[in-house]
Amino acid sequence: MRLRSVVLALALMAPLPAAAHNVISDVFPSGSAIEGEVGFSNGEMAIDLLIEVFDDSGRKLGETRTDGDGFFVFTPKTPVTHIFRGDLGAGHVSEAVMDAADVGLILGEAPKATPAGAPPKVSPGGASGGLSDQARAELATMLRNELRPLRQELTAYKNKSDFQSVLGGIGYIFGLFGLGFYIAARRKMGAGV
Repeated sequence: MRLRSVVLALALMAPLPAAAHNVISDVFPSGSAIEGEVGFSNGEMAIDLLIEVFDDSGRKLGETRTDGDGFFVFTPKTPVTHIFRGDLGAGHVSEAVMDAADVGLILGEAPKATPAGAPPKVSPGGASGGLSDQARAELATMLRNELRPLRQELTAYKNKSDFQSVLGGIGYIFGLFGLGFYIAARRKMGAGV
């Protein structure tokens, strides 16, 4: 009887899976700008959210806002690390970082050190096949709009897989406890006979 009380108390104290959601934030190069997204793992995106941009020393570089799909665009001016922060309220803060080397590539600056014998980098103008700046901008916008749903699906899948792993682990723990209680009960029955 005492064993049942202990098991019941432990079961009531065990944490239950919560319907919590994680903040999703990411940044990536997009032509001559940095594009990012902010939202939650449940698929809800942060709309009209103020995104502040800082360097790694905490100096504010600028700010932007998310659009109706939770995306934002920021045009860098200096090749320093960019940290994007947005306060979603209720203790949720998004933060995404783009390294100075990646920002330098966006600005058209060559990396500081290249290994000996490495092939030369193709300049952005040469890779575009002679497209005008306006055509390149339109192409970048089209690609950005086409890739947005794919990025969102990949992020949601990654978060879902993590949640399933946690639930699977909890199931294994309960299964092992059940097996232990079964073996203990069998031993007790065998000793009492």
